[in-house]
Amino acid sequence: MIHVPLITPFGPAGQVDTAALEALGHQVLDDGATGLVALGTTAEAAALDDDERVAAAGTVGRVCRERGARFVVGVGANATRRAARELAALAALPIRPDAALVTVPSFTRPGEQGVLAHFRELAATAPVPLLAYHVSFRTGQPLSTAALRELAAIPGVAGMKYSTGVVDAELVALLADRPAGFEVLAGDDVFAPALLALGADGGILASAHLATGRWAELAATGDRDLGHRLAALAAGLFREPNPTVIKAVLHARGRIPTPDVRLPLLPAAGEVRDAALALLTALEQSAPVEPPAGTTRHAVAARLGR
Repeated sequence: MIHVPLITPFGPAGQVDTAALEALGHQVLDDGATGLVALGTTAEAAALDDDERVAAAGTVGRVCRERGARFVVGVGANATRRAARELAALAALPIRPDAALVTVPSFTRPGEQGVLAHFRELAATAPVPLLAYHVSFRTGQPLSTAALRELAAIPGVAGMKYSTGVVDAELVALLADRPAGFEVLAGDDVFAPALLALGADGGILASAHLATGRWAELAATGDRDLGHRLAALAAGLFREPNPTVIKAVLHARGRIPTPDVRLPLLPAAGEVRDAALALLTALEQSAPVEPPAGTTRHAVAARLGR
């Protein structure tokens, strides 16, 4: 399962371009993604006004329902009460999400027991299942294997986006003996091929805006060389803060109206954009990977949700 956490395209006057967002959502689904995430970090959600957030989530939800794709909405409030209000508001969206991607509280560093209490409180009243977003290099809050297992056991917590920036012992232990029904999704794009090889269920990957089909191919085949190429592309796309390079490349390819981001982000440098474009072009020109022996293309397509 490859989920794309969609960027928020801005028009020439700085407005959210919902038409471009809709087209982008359809394109990545055409290319092999199985789900879309609205209002994630990649969407610059923190820089959007309330009405813009509603418009973006509504647009992504409509695309997902038209296409039968999974619809996830990001919730990033630090305080538990505020996060609970954001989750409750999801029920008022024109299209209710299939899940909410909820970050581990950042900056406050509440400790493992505080994180677990936070998710217990939220899951008890949330209108949709929760995917915990574990991104310790942003939140400052590490979680041990024991804490991850406790988190997985909370009713209403259906899975996790794992984005620690390393392939660590906690992840290996979790994937080796995963709680039943608990979904682990790779969230750090450079390490995503390694997580998929270790048994992750898929990924929520910003770099899958580009070469979406090759990410889907990797999820189906596990090809090592393709994984190296995709990791190199991801590294190129994250040389500057996310999603600046991704937006620059999408604009260069004519897929969004401007490469603009909102402060405090600054546009990607031209040489960084060009280097990422070169990596993307080389990847596109490489031969597709054949499915594993004994696997029909029809079966592979079924695994990808097509």
